[in-house]
Amino acid sequence: MKLVYFASVREAIGLSSEECDVPQDARSVGDLVAWISAGSQEHARALHDHSRLRFALDQEMVASDALLGAAQELAIFPPVTGG
Repeated sequence: MKLVYFASVREAIGLSSEECDVPQDARSVGDLVAWISAGSQEHARALHDHSRLRFALDQEMVASDALLGAAQELAIFPPVTGG
């Protein structure tokens, strides 16, 4: 699966995207993000608060409990602020 990172998440991890083989036990976006978080200190720091992040599977916004299914891309966005 292609992982795409945006804004402060990208800056913290130091990559705009990367490829990963999804572990069999990762069924939801939250499962996969938890697994990704364990990959490095940078990933852990960028993804530590799942409740504040936003996600898109194959360019469709989803919640962290969304099932991965056959998705090819997960995009991860930091919280959006502003007026």
